[in-house]
Amino acid sequence: MIMGNADTLMLSQYSDDAVAAVGVSNQLLSVIIVMFGFIATGTSILVAQYLGANDERKANRFAIVSLFANVIIGILLSIILFFFSEPLLRMMNLPPELLKDATIYLVMVGGFSFIQALIMTIGAILRSYSFTKDAMYVTIGMNILNIVGNYLFLFGPFGFPVLGVTGVAIATILSRAIGVIILLYLLYKRLDGNLHFSFLRKFPKYEVKSLLKIGIPTAGEHLSYNASQLLITYFIATMGTEALTTKVYAQNIMMLVLLFSIAIGQGTQILVGYQVGANKLEEAYRRCMRSLKIAIAVSTGMGIIFYLLSDQLLSIFTSNPEIIATGSLLLLLTIILEPGRAFNLVVINCLRAAGDVRFPVYLGILSMWGVAVTVSYTLGIYWGLGLVGIWIAFILDEWLRGILMLWRWRGRKWQQMSFVKPKDQQDLNVREG
Repeated sequence: MIMGNADTLMLSQYSDDAVAAVGVSNQLLSVIIVMFGFIATGTSILVAQYLGANDERKANRFAIVSLFANVIIGILLSIILFFFSEPLLRMMNLPPELLKDATIYLVMVGGFSFIQALIMTIGAILRSYSFTKDAMYVTIGMNILNIVGNYLFLFGPFGFPVLGVTGVAIATILSRAIGVIILLYLLYKRLDGNLHFSFLRKFPKYEVKSLLKIGIPTAGEHLSYNASQLLITYFIATMGTEALTTKVYAQNIMMLVLLFSIAIGQGTQILVGYQVGANKLEEAYRRCMRSLKIAIAVSTGMGIIFYLLSDQLLSIFTSNPEIIATGSLLLLLTIILEPGRAFNLVVINCLRAAGDVRFPVYLGILSMWGVAVTVSYTLGIYWGLGLVGIWIAFILDEWLRGILMLWRWRGRKWQQMSFVKPKDQQDLNVREG
């Protein structure tokens, strides 16, 4: 997340228009990342469940298949973004003064997005094998390289050319490329070279089918969310460049609140996956409930802190008083928004980890479009409340979905949905006996 915040912060010293342009490009890139994420999510869940069931051979096979699958998907999507960036941005109703910078960034970063596909997949595998610090250290290193690159290309020290948005894109690509090389090395090292690719000579039907069984519904939910966000961004674009810039700044600050719930959700997903794979269902239930309480408390506390510091934080990005005033109001609403989002980020991850992947999709699509999009247009555009109306729509959407997800978890239907087959469980019981 710091990578995106660093780009926004450093670009804000260069041009507010550049911030808005890159913000819209990143909105499109987030849709593409969903396509990588559905394989990564399936990998994380399946590897965790099979490791919990003490079946390292199958966990290893899923890891290898997911790497190959995401490389293929990544290359195809990179080609699409390289050749069709401008038409995609025009569909976003982007103001003409932003189109050039947005296209440059999307062509460059999007054209190398297959690197991000590898980063996400390897990170998911390492986390599932409990090597969570590896992914963290590499990401920190990528951020340092990205910040240094941004500085060189935006401010031109030591005779470096000032390249603006182009320079930011170059820094992003190079830092990610170095990061993925290091991650590949760490993956080989942590698995003791236990990456056997020979079974791929025959199409791995079972592994692909299992990954898609989790991945396609998960991708459907994420695609629905990102598509709804794109439409809402279209609504905001009709309000002008200033509104777009305010949204980008506010959401970049909100990310620092959101990351706590994301981290708790990801960690809980791995733990619940292990427990479900080991048939420790009551432990899995209690783990989710404890994590949810922690996530709500932390996100509420952080939301309050960031609102109290909102003027100072927004002043880092801009000196425009209208952007600061509106952004501060949005951060006030974030205090209500983020606890609702914590429900989704923790409980949905637990449902997926247990094998209940369809319910979140059906409910999510209904709420995102029936509440978030509809209420955003009604309050933000039709009633003229602008960004405040859109934030109210976000609050209603997150809380509705969150409460219903908790109801689903408490109903315990997920206890019959493990991806570890009965035979695997019987073998586990024999070994433990």
